Amino acid sequence: MKNFIQRGEMITVTAPTGGATSGQGVLVGNLFGVAATTVAEGADVEIATVGVYELPKLVSAVIAAGARVAWDDTAKQVVLPGTGMVPIGIATVAAGNGVATVRVRLDGVATEAA
Repeated sequence: MKNFIQRGEMITVTAPTGGATSGQGVLVGNLFGVAATTVAEGADVEIATVGVYELPKLVSAVIAAGARVAWDDTAKQVVLPGTGMVPIGIATVAAGNGVATVRVRLDGVATEAA
């Protein structure tokens, strides 16, 4: 196929305002992924759009295994779905109050804030 570009697990995007940090969530428009490298704002960065990643979460959030989760792009952390939050995937393990991270299986689909 002459029109095939790439498989899509890793996608090159332009780093948003503030740049991108390796291992952290990156939201570009309606596309969410985890940055493979640290780059300055406006530079190209590879982001993983599928897979399971341990991401920072709202410490007070109580997230059950199998629960849908969202991204708070202002705070740069996983939260429960809600107004203004961007759905990103499913929690693969429970993460209760006081826990600072959660493992998330990324959906790999373009999404938009609720």
